[in-house]
Amino acid sequence: MSGSPNFGGPFDIDAKRETIMEIESIMANPGFWDDSTKSREIIKKRTTIEKVVQLWDGLARQADDVRVMIELGEEAQDSDTLLEVASMTAPMIAAVEAAEFQRMLSGPHDRNSCFITINPGAGGTESQDWAEMILRMYLRYCEKKGWKTVITEYQAGDEAGLKSATFNVSGEYAYGYLRAEAGIHRLVRISPFDSNARRHTSFASMYAFPEIEEDDIEIKISDTDLKVDTFRSGGAGGQHVNTTDSAVRITHIPTGIIVACQSERSQISNRGTAMKVLRAKLYEREVEERSAKASEIAAEKKEIGWGSQIRSYVLHPYKMVKDLRTGVESGNPDAVLDGNLEEFVVAYLMGVRRNVGDEM
Repeated sequence: MSGSPNFGGPFDIDAKRETIMEIESIMANPGFWDDSTKSREIIKKRTTIEKVVQLWDGLARQADDVRVMIELGEEAQDSDTLLEVASMTAPMIAAVEAAEFQRMLSGPHDRNSCFITINPGAGGTESQDWAEMILRMYLRYCEKKGWKTVITEYQAGDEAGLKSATFNVSGEYAYGYLRAEAGIHRLVRISPFDSNARRHTSFASMYAFPEIEEDDIEIKISDTDLKVDTFRSGGAGGQHVNTTDSAVRITHIPTGIIVACQSERSQISNRGTAMKVLRAKLYEREVEERSAKASEIAAEKKEIGWGSQIRSYVLHPYKMVKDLRTGVESGNPDAVLDGNLEEFVVAYLMGVRRNVGDEM
């Protein structure tokens, strides 16, 4: 829209149009497809930028239409025209809110795919079963969002549930959304493992790590700092992992970080995925060391137990899910545990970003 303001940051539309032109110039080069991986990343970047520009152009057109209708209605003193203006504002407000939410996802790695780790707290089978429920909840959420998931590491519990799990989420803004769920989750229920049918409280943690490409950051990983072990895949099998003899566990000796992958039949592929997880965790560690205040993940990491949870899921004596950070509640925990998390995610992201902006 002519004469319209051009905001900076994620809505610096003029700069985005220039970037699209630069990318198209690169794509016109004869050797563009020689490196297919890099080419796909460039096309992905262009697509993401184009969506922002298209969103802005759509808002600009709607604003122009509303302004013209207001002017016509005022000149003609036509109440019907002004009523039509009122009907036009609702979809425009919805579009503005969508644009505002997109602005919330403007962190340096919010667009990235990510890795999710699930771990039970103390409590043996109870917490391990709860961790399995959390895993299913996030897999269902990702399915609803249209993201692809691959479980890269799964260690089954002794009797039920899991001891640890890691899965990869591939999709635009996967990390931006899922980082909102990082923290400790608390469950209150009548235990299915207690013969006396007593009420139990269990804890499990979920953390998100952005998938980091080697060219994105300077994380130096020396082969001499790695201890690589191979083992046979175990766990639930079926929907969780392929049973192979080529699972890989990598220990980063300087930091003690341990990662594993068992989702592929090829040891080379498993090692490649494990290295991606390691790079993501080393990046998180680097961010924490540079500035604890700037690391949202570091701020959320606490002991998996009482007083540290971000959300409570109560199945007995009443049914309620409550996010302790935003106050958002749901009286339908079954739906939440089936992956209906969008209300919680949006409330947290909008609140966090606005608070950050208020401090600037």
